Amino acid sequence: MVFVQMNYSDLLLKTIARIAPGTELREGLERIMRGRTGALIVLGSDRTVSSLSSGGFNIDTEFSATRLRELAKMDGAIICDRDATRLLHAGVQLMPDASIDTNESGTRHRTAERTAIQTGFPVISVSASMSVISVYVDGTRYMVEDSQYLMARANQAIQTLESYKKRLRSVLSNLSSQEIESNVSLGDVAMTLQRMEMVNRIIREVSHYVLELGMHGRLIALQLEELRAPEMTASDLILRDYLPEVNDELMTAGVEALQNLDDMDIVDLRTIARTVGFGENPDLEFPLQPRGFRLLAGIPSIPNAISERLVERFGSLQALMAASLEDLRAVDGVGEARARTVREQLSRMAESSLEKYL
Repeated sequence: MVFVQMNYSDLLLKTIARIAPGTELREGLERIMRGRTGALIVLGSDRTVSSLSSGGFNIDTEFSATRLRELAKMDGAIICDRDATRLLHAGVQLMPDASIDTNESGTRHRTAERTAIQTGFPVISVSASMSVISVYVDGTRYMVEDSQYLMARANQAIQTLESYKKRLRSVLSNLSSQEIESNVSLGDVAMTLQRMEMVNRIIREVSHYVLELGMHGRLIALQLEELRAPEMTASDLILRDYLPEVNDELMTAGVEALQNLDDMDIVDLRTIARTVGFGENPDLEFPLQPRGFRLLAGIPSIPNAISERLVERFGSLQALMAASLEDLRAVDGVGEARARTVREQLSRMAESSLEKYL
């Protein structure tokens, strides 16, 4: 499976949402494509846009798909407000700074990219000859894909997500058993982090398809929400359990580094271990002892602050599981009820682990 990296800016994501199927702007763009007239549309207006504009005429009327289509029949750019709720100007000749670098060859696309860079506003270019919608934002060119193609990709990603979630559940269950039996290796931890990141990448990919599909992506959105619940363990809990030093800054850096690994590196467990902070030459057979954060997080009635105190008091999951009710009650904030809950939940986890071998 090749993951699609979605490192888009907030402005580009907002623009994608504005042109998603079901929006008035998308309807207007599709009318323009069907009419094969092409268009250049700026989503925003200020002094900089005015300084690049020559000719044309003021409209300042409510936006509609039919009006956008009719205005596109004329030469020149169309300028809207940033939310595409009003049509401000039409028939405008845009003259951006010619010294701005561009990789585009066509006049309309070169003007669109330069205008987007110089003004900071999204610029949409509709190609009359190729029937392609391009959006220029933050120095990025985004190609608007056909809805049927996106739907096919989204359904494929949903199926992959189901498979990955099933595998992740198995890996997490195995890790729990290894933790209770005090038999965890660095390889077990790296594999868990690997599977969690693979699931997260697919989730991000499907989320982007939902954004691109707009109203057509409602079923995909429902499937994604179902697969997201209940929430799986976060990577930072794994790192909190096993990193040599419990440090929020190190854990945040480890999670970010894991997310930034490319597709080739994510399959290498040693690379994962090294990336998140287990040394330059990690030994996957090296034994590790969990502190107990992850299993405590699985007990809904135990707040994070109490989990912190329990781990600070006992130091490891094994010591925590061996603690008596009196030992647990000695921790600040742990009364009789919470002490029993911790004992019962951890005992139940231990019993489930043993049942796997019976």
